[in-house]
Amino acid sequence: MSGLLELSELTVAFGRRGARPVLDGVELSVGEGEIVGVIGETGSGKTTLARTAVGLVPPRSGRVVFDGREISGLRGRALRAFRRSGRLSYAFQDPLRALDPELTVRRAVAEPLAVAGDLDGAEIAARVDEALETVGLDAARLGDRLPGAISGGQRQRVLLARAIVTRPRLLIADEPVSALDASNRNRVLRLLDRLRTERGMAVVVISHDLSSLAGIADRVAVLYRGRVVEQGPVREVFGRPLHPYTALLIASAPSVRAEGGPGAAALRPSAEPPAWTAREGCVFAHRCPFVIGSCRTAPASGPVGEGRTAACHRVPEWRGLVAAATAQGPPELVAAAGETHKEAGRPPALSRTSEKG
Repeated sequence: MSGLLELSELTVAFGRRGARPVLDGVELSVGEGEIVGVIGETGSGKTTLARTAVGLVPPRSGRVVFDGREISGLRGRALRAFRRSGRLSYAFQDPLRALDPELTVRRAVAEPLAVAGDLDGAEIAARVDEALETVGLDAARLGDRLPGAISGGQRQRVLLARAIVTRPRLLIADEPVSALDASNRNRVLRLLDRLRTERGMAVVVISHDLSSLAGIADRVAVLYRGRVVEQGPVREVFGRPLHPYTALLIASAPSVRAEGGPGAAALRPSAEPPAWTAREGCVFAHRCPFVIGSCRTAPASGPVGEGRTAACHRVPEWRGLVAAATAQGPPELVAAAGETHKEAGRPPALSRTSEKG
C-alpha cells in the first residue's frame, strides 16, 4: 500500500480491555489528488477513523502514515507541531458545535494560521479572504458575524474555509453535506472537486449520501462495525457490489442502485441468525442471509479483481443465490445452496406455505 495517507491494520478501542474495537484492522490508502469516500451506517466507525487519522484519537495498534512519516506515534510537542503545520486538515461534522460561538467568521477562519505563527497579520487577512472566497462567501459582508448569525449552509462553508486556509495536502471532511439543502449540497461537492483539480488536494469524504459520493469520489471504502468490508472504484462498487452489506446499502439508495440489482428485501435474512453471530465470526453474519458455518471465522479482506477488495467468504456465489431465489420464489434465499441453515447452526426459515398454514 502506498499513498499520501496510509492506514495499516488500524485498531481503536475505548473503555476496558476486551471491549469490541470501534475500528478493527482497518486498511486504507489515499493518493495525491484523490477523492476517497467512506460510507457506512451510523456507528460503523467512520468518524473515529477520521479522528484517528488526524491524531485526535490514539490507536490501540496499527499505523497512520502521512506523506511517508508515521504520525500515529506522535505525542506532546511533536504532535502539536504536526497539527499546526496544517498539511492534514479536518472539517468536523457539526459546524455549530465546531465553531466557537464567540469568534467572528473572520477570526474563526484565521485561527489555524494564527496558531501556526508563520504569517503576519496582513498575510493572514489575505489568506482568510482567499479561503472565504474559495467557498463562495463574501468576507466583507459575513466576516464580522458570529456563527449564530449566519445560516447552516454558510456555517458549513465557514468550517470548510477554516479547514483549507492552511492549504493542506489532505482534507478529511466529515459529513460535509449532511445538513444542507440540495443547492448548498451541490455547491460544497463542486468545491471539493475543484480543490482536488486546482490544488491537487486529496480529500476523504465521510458521508451517508451515496449519490453525492457517486458524483465526485474516485474510490470508496465501506465500513461496517469497524471493519472495511469492501473497497474499490466508486462506479464499480456501486454498480456491482461484492459484499452483501454493500449491496444492502446500495439497494436502500434508489438514486445509485444499478438497474437489475438486488432489492433490499432479497438481502435480508428470513430466519433468526445463529447464536454464535453475537460473539464471533464475520461482523455482518447476524444480518446476512447467506451465512454458513465457515462464517464463524472472520473473513480477511482480500483482492477480488483489479483494484477491489472484499471481506466475505461467499463473494463468488451470493449473487447467484439471489438470482436463483428470485427465479424460484422461496423466501429463504440461501436454501438454494442446500446447506446454509444446517451449516450455519440455525433452524431453516418457514416456507410461504407453512407460514400460511
